[in-house]
Amino acid sequence: MLFKKNRKKNISFLVSGRGSNFEALAKQVKKGYINAEIKLVVSDKKEAPVLKKAEKMGIKSVFIDPKSFNSREAHEREILDLFNKNKTDLVVAAGYMRLLTPVFIEPFKNRIINIHPSILPAFPGKNAQAQAIAHGVKIAGCTCHFIDEGTDTGPIIMQASVNVLQDDTAESLSQKILELEHKILTESVKLFCDDKLLINDRKVFIKK
Repeated sequence: MLFKKNRKKNISFLVSGRGSNFEALAKQVKKGYINAEIKLVVSDKKEAPVLKKAEKMGIKSVFIDPKSFNSREAHEREILDLFNKNKTDLVVAAGYMRLLTPVFIEPFKNRIINIHPSILPAFPGKNAQAQAIAHGVKIAGCTCHFIDEGTDTGPIIMQASVNVLQDDTAESLSQKILELEHKILTESVKLFCDDKLLINDRKVFIKK
């Protein structure tokens, strides 16, 4: 998809939980640090705190119950329809706990950014911080990447690391990583909205 250079981008979110990454990013959009407008927040969890956070920030949010559809694809088509109606340029999956199918990925190829709490390709999937603790790694972190059809296998945009201390638990490590998530998600989305990301095969280059 070709964008008019420097045009303000429309961002929509997929979120399942607290929405701390959504909130951190939304604040930077509101400040004007990111050249974008947040159009819509979609959650697959009715009681997800992110819905109230979005409401308080004056951002349209909606719960779309996956149990109301006879397939994952049908659920995704409903979300796609809403995103298209809102002229979404970029989808941010910030703690979205459902794997996306090609039905959703193809129309937004290289336009879905995910944040994952490990230094990929290490520890993909759920409970990455607990995986890191169990494995005894000395360095952990987080990765911003584009979503493809695999589990946390898409082209990597940015990564950040933190030391794992001997007394760290999955919970304490998660908190340290979360601070880094806020930073690199913000910067990755900013780069996308400033038309500075170039994807060649599976490598992401930052244009000067």
